[in-house]
Amino acid sequence: MYTIQANKSNSKSINITDEHLQTIHKYMLLDNIVDSNGIVDETVVDKVKFNVRALLESDKTADKDLLDLCLDVFYNDKMKAFGLNELIKLYNTWKGKINEDLNILT
Repeated sequence: MYTIQANKSNSKSINITDEHLQTIHKYMLLDNIVDSNGIVDETVVDKVKFNVRALLESDKTADKDLLDLCLDVFYNDKMKAFGLNELIKLYNTWKGKINEDLNILT
């Protein structure tokens, strides 16, 4: 279990599980989500929500893990641009660790 800071004052946080990160990875939800300027703002948050909503509306891809991710993280009332930026950092760190572990095994 990981905890990301949801605001600058650190008064709000969101819990993130390995299952959440695996679902993000499975659906590539954060890959190329940030524009070339590197700024995560509310339009990026909306973009993620729209992408997730489209996946949920698709009969082929909707699963419990994706629904849990939406309810727990993306549609959490604490999730704003600052929190999404922290989630992206956590995801990139997690993904790097997974890739590192895979390289050790080979």
